[in-house]
Amino acid sequence: MANFSLEDVKTLRERLGTGMVDTKNALVEAEGDIEKAVEILRLKGAKGNAKRADRSTSEGLVAVVESATAVTMFELACETDFVAKNEKFVALADSISQALADSGAETVDAALATKTGTGTVASLIEDQAAILGEKVELRRIVRLSADHYAIYLHRTSKDLPPQIGVVVAYSGDDAETARSIAQHISFADPQYLSRDDVPPAEVENERRIVEQISREEGKPEAALPKIVEGRVGAFYKQIALLEQDYARDNKLTVNKVVNDAKLVIEGFARFKVGA
Repeated sequence: MANFSLEDVKTLRERLGTGMVDTKNALVEAEGDIEKAVEILRLKGAKGNAKRADRSTSEGLVAVVESATAVTMFELACETDFVAKNEKFVALADSISQALADSGAETVDAALATKTGTGTVASLIEDQAAILGEKVELRRIVRLSADHYAIYLHRTSKDLPPQIGVVVAYSGDDAETARSIAQHISFADPQYLSRDDVPPAEVENERRIVEQISREEGKPEAALPKIVEGRVGAFYKQIALLEQDYARDNKLTVNKVVNDAKLVIEGFARFKVGA
């Protein structure tokens, strides 16, 4: 005769989010000892996590947490959009945010090692992955420090959590313009702040490519230098934030908008789920 009650089953299911059959079987194996049943279910979940280790994670969410001295943004990834919008997955992101708020973690490894109420962020993710039945991973993290921050989180679908996140670190007083720059970044996806930040090797490679293209197009030799420089300039507009045309008014550059608002952009980060 089972030495546990339906109330024990309910309590354990609410605690771990496990299925009815698995919960009852664990209580039977544990002879009604709830803590032992928890251990059995966690071990079972860990085995399932190991089997899922090689699966790809292309869904998930982006979250941002502010502390007194910095802003941390991270991507929490899963396998399907069904799990991405699951309340337990969203709650997991909230728990990670609380843990990272004042941790100072700047890398994934440091974030995973951050202490939570009952363990670490890594063990928290592992436990919830077992419950959700999918591979879940903390894919990336960034931490920015500055006088002010502009934060923008974008939902690509109304039934999903934010899929794109942007943090802009800046100095100045025009918070509205700073936020509009964050929105611009979410759309334009710049890779660098200014042309000076683009690695010289990357510029030279682009220069070599556009010169070859121009020659193959039959452009006059005398005109090549000017054509190549024009195309390299267009390259800068694609990848350097301050060089880009402003999304709200393409007659202005982002640099012009920033200068007019008396802002100094000190850094930025953009995450898109799965990208």
